[in-house]
Amino acid sequence: MSNVPPPVKPERKRGSGVKHVYDVLRDEIIDLVLQPGSPIDEIQLAERFTMSRTPIREALVRLAGEGLVTTLPNRSTVVSNINFLSMHTFFDALTLMYRVTTRLAAEYHTAEDLKIIRQWQAEFAHAVKNQDALAMISTNRDFHAAIAVAGQNTYYEGLFIRLLDEGRRILRLYYQSYQDRLPPEFVTEHENIIAAIAARDIEKADQLALEHANQIVTQIQRFISGDRRQKIAL
Repeated sequence: MSNVPPPVKPERKRGSGVKHVYDVLRDEIIDLVLQPGSPIDEIQLAERFTMSRTPIREALVRLAGEGLVTTLPNRSTVVSNINFLSMHTFFDALTLMYRVTTRLAAEYHTAEDLKIIRQWQAEFAHAVKNQDALAMISTNRDFHAAIAVAGQNTYYEGLFIRLLDEGRRILRLYYQSYQDRLPPEFVTEHENIIAAIAARDIEKADQLALEHANQIVTQIQRFISGDRRQKIAL
């Protein structure tokens, strides 16, 4: 009889299962692989990820907190719909937060803030070069969140991050409209915003933030109105 002990399965760190499920489902929802309105079956997910339903439920709670899934009155869970009918109010709020946070960053930023903003810009530029849409969405979010942090107003920061998170699937449509080949001038827009912040030019920062928001909103509106055959639930 062999004295060789059986192989030991690597121990899963507490909470790592939840994070894995969350990361995979978040990316599939943002990338529109899981369509708005699609049902989420805990049993099927437990089989897919070979784990109990407890970490599945915890991951779904986290996704619900970010507005990516919705729990219905009968306790079933679906991928949250994108409400195109109220999109104009979302765009109004988003544009305002682009302007306010960028203005405040120009006025109150520190040297450390600028370092972090530039680091996220470098990550964003790398994602654009690689045509990695999910990385573009993630790094764009963190770039603008870092600007909001530099503005030193936690209320504006919290609201803007909420809007950025809720808009991730909308931003996915934005990148789809360019076949994930974002024009280089839009990367340059970020660089110009950084330059205005670094120069503490509040009015210039405001102007650039407004222009940046407007081109995103216009492109998304054009894409949605021109592609009515997409299978996206209202």
